[in-house]
Amino acid sequence: MCQGRRTVNSPYGASFWPTLTGMTGPCLFARPRRSRRGAALTLVFVSVLATGAAAGTWEESGPPSGERRISGRAASEADRVHRTQRAGRHAAGPHTDGSGAADDVVSRSGDRWSTAFSAREYEDFEQELNGEYVGVGLWLRQAADGRALVSRVRPGSPAAAAGLRAGDDLRAVDGVPSRGSQVTEVVARLRGGAGPAAGGPEPGAGSGVALELRRGTRQWTETLRRARLRDQNVITDRPDGPDGPTRIKVGAFSSGTGEEVRRAVRAASPRGGVLLDLRGNTGGLVREAVTAASAFLDGGLVATYDVRGSQRALYAKDGGNTQIPLAVLVDGGTMSAGELLAGALQDRGRAVLVGSPTFGKGSVQLPSELPDGSVAELTVGHYRTPSGRGVDDRGITPDLLAADDAPARARTVLSGLGGGA
Repeated sequence: MCQGRRTVNSPYGASFWPTLTGMTGPCLFARPRRSRRGAALTLVFVSVLATGAAAGTWEESGPPSGERRISGRAASEADRVHRTQRAGRHAAGPHTDGSGAADDVVSRSGDRWSTAFSAREYEDFEQELNGEYVGVGLWLRQAADGRALVSRVRPGSPAAAAGLRAGDDLRAVDGVPSRGSQVTEVVARLRGGAGPAAGGPEPGAGSGVALELRRGTRQWTETLRRARLRDQNVITDRPDGPDGPTRIKVGAFSSGTGEEVRRAVRAASPRGGVLLDLRGNTGGLVREAVTAASAFLDGGLVATYDVRGSQRALYAKDGGNTQIPLAVLVDGGTMSAGELLAGALQDRGRAVLVGSPTFGKGSVQLPSELPDGSVAELTVGHYRTPSGRGVDDRGITPDLLAADDAPARARTVLSGLGGGA
């Protein structure tokens, strides 16, 4: 939680800015209160621009033959769905989703990272940053012919209880055909986010959603009850056995993710080293990325950032494991707070980065709540790696460029660093 707030006037109303100093683990996110004047400083994770949101996938290989992915990755119900495709509604008439004032501010800003939220959308966004979301527990991918296919089912979710499987064809949601729609649109319907656009309220946990499905020759309709689910952003395993590296996959940095990474590193065997997989990482809370960096660093600089000309710094906590061999996997889906972590470990000489260049999202957004309750999120600054490198529009270039064989190359790197049998 950020302490020491002070009021700052902005063209869009008064906002609260956290005072960020010293070794106390400063953050760029403070949970806004439901006050007209509440706001938060965030390094927002934006998965894609106008096409929606995407989540990292655990698979090491590329998409199956005949499949195309949204921005190179699969889409998940747990994703933040980007809210900026509203220009048509501006011209069409009055705002019906509660984000009218924010829409106007965002459209005038010319800021490609700006986002407009209704009050309900921003509430949902806060829950997602806390690792929670309302849905049925499905991950989707889009086939080349436009079908929305289930790529993964969350264990213990309503979808799992109903017997849904990977590969099922999701033909319609509440009677709206899925074929040809963006995966993010289908995801929004699953989560119940299509209500405001139609002038109605968004359904929440416990509400029903009708899914039309097909599996082989079988076609059926399943009505599921949405539930409040929690993301599993950190997955740890030993794919090569007890003598191989500990693989720590981090999909996003929601609340608690940093401590999960630290626990995974403490439990890792030094024999095989650590393979930190940040591919497809959509970013999130910067304080969590800094905590994750603290797992591998013994204090010191993680990043610097500016907010309207004011320079500030983020520092790791003391006591991280600086001895265990470390390789980091990155790709074009690694963005925002994920890039901050990767850049810090690279600049500090703590890890070898393997994969492809990262996305290039190094900007800082300030959400401001407007008089109608909507929230406009606009860029106010940028962050840099410890060596002073800018990330925005540039990304992070790995030490070792690799494509489909990146995991194998990373294991070779770890072996050379002293990990492995």
